[in-house]
Amino acid sequence: MILTGPAIAAARATGEITIDPYEPTRLSPNAYDWRLGDTLRICDTDLDAAAPTPYTETTIPDTGLVLQPGVLYLGLTHERTGSETYAQLLNGNRTTGALGIWVHVSAPLGHQGHAIRWTLEIRAARHVRVYPRMTFGKLVFLHCLGTPASYQLHGLKYTSTAGIGISRLYEELARGGT
Repeated sequence: MILTGPAIAAARATGEITIDPYEPTRLSPNAYDWRLGDTLRICDTDLDAAAPTPYTETTIPDTGLVLQPGVLYLGLTHERTGSETYAQLLNGNRTTGALGIWVHVSAPLGHQGHAIRWTLEIRAARHVRVYPRMTFGKLVFLHCLGTPASYQLHGLKYTSTAGIGISRLYEELARGGT
């Protein structure tokens, strides 16, 4: 069950949902409009699942940065969001999609108990200029059925992610896991 905008606002007011910074005008009927952060990691070489991802990091200037087709960009949401009560789904939106920007297609689920600034996977179909703190997508909160299971208590590899996270699949492959 997806929370409505007023339900998101009420849950945030009681502390059940974290959105920081929060702007009530960013609420829509069933979501919160999140923004792109100020930093991108640019992954423009061949990638190997068994090795850490090489990247260069750049701050997006106020005048914008042109994304190039064929390059993987890892970004960060401007907002830190989370909840011990609700799960989250983070998606791009029609506005960014109409610019040919694919945002966070592979991992939209935010587990209960994981309050983070989201690492974003970003790809561009064409050259397109983006700006820091521009609206980049929608975040919905989902009511969970069953016993709550906070992500922080599971000891998983992304539990303590701070900032932009690269793939850490290489950790599993080094142990012989798949």
